[in-house]
Amino acid sequence: MTLIVDCTLIKAKQAADLCRMRTFLKYWLPVLAWLGLIFIASTDLMSAEHTSRIIGPILRWFNPDVSAATIARVQFFVRKAGHVTEYAILAMLVWRGLRRGTGWPAKMSILFVGAWIVCAIFAASDEFHQSFVPSRTASPRDVMIDVIGALVGLTICVAVARRKVLKEKHAP
Repeated sequence: MTLIVDCTLIKAKQAADLCRMRTFLKYWLPVLAWLGLIFIASTDLMSAEHTSRIIGPILRWFNPDVSAATIARVQFFVRKAGHVTEYAILAMLVWRGLRRGTGWPAKMSILFVGAWIVCAIFAASDEFHQSFVPSRTASPRDVMIDVIGALVGLTICVAVARRKVLKEKHAP
């Protein structure tokens, strides 16, 4: 009888371990993968010099007479929009991980602040990393843009979560 109980306990522990692994893979692996993509984008690979090789020819294809100043303005806008977008996505992934990938019951405001702090810390560390890349420059302004992007993503998360709560309250 003891042997059967021990086997049941072992199977229950294995099932719990498997459940934790699935939770990690589902909710936290995407966060880690996105952090990796942001880190790679902070290298020379996505420096202004390299992105201008993409944006300039596209603009010239649409308008062969486009000025260098216009290309520079568009490139600046596209690069800053990239900052907002990448950190909005990061914030949404962190929100999702904290909300569903942990057993912590937390208010939306706590999730919001927690995810925002994680994104702000990574934004600052990302800019610090760029200070060591010769073709990149670290900019406190970019950290602020990243933080704004995180706020945009988290605002979307809160809006969606509140909408779901309202639907559940009004459901029969």
